[in-house]
Amino acid sequence: MRNKTLPSKYSSLKNVYVIQHAWKSPAQLLKQVLSRITLLVLAAAASVPSVTAICGGFNFAIGNVIPNGGGAGVNRWNVYDDSCNIHDGISTVDNPCTQGIFGCSPPPVIFNEYTDRSTGLRYACRPDPSSGKCGEDTISVCCRNDGN
Repeated sequence: MRNKTLPSKYSSLKNVYVIQHAWKSPAQLLKQVLSRITLLVLAAAASVPSVTAICGGFNFAIGNVIPNGGGAGVNRWNVYDDSCNIHDGISTVDNPCTQGIFGCSPPPVIFNEYTDRSTGLRYACRPDPSSGKCGEDTISVCCRNDGN
């Protein structure tokens, strides 16, 4: 190890300087580099939002009612795919259970069926405790094709 000469006004820092700039073995350098890379990877992973299915094992999810402003009484229900993209939905001032897109259970009312207007396929729907949110829209039921 080579000791650099410091001006006398820095003599109290001499030992600190020598320790901080001491030569390290290749193994120590590799360990230090890998440690820093690991920290960077962990920090990057923590900053990436996790993507999870809103209704795992289901085809679609139906969100809760979204009141549309303006006082006209129009309400909206979105049908989402598993990546929270809006696939379908309905805006109406009427009962959504009578509009042909959703089937409803007896009270307490939930959507128990969804008919995809683009394909005509019907999907059985039920609440799923592991469902989440799409944006601010809480998922009320998850739907999967029942073969009809």
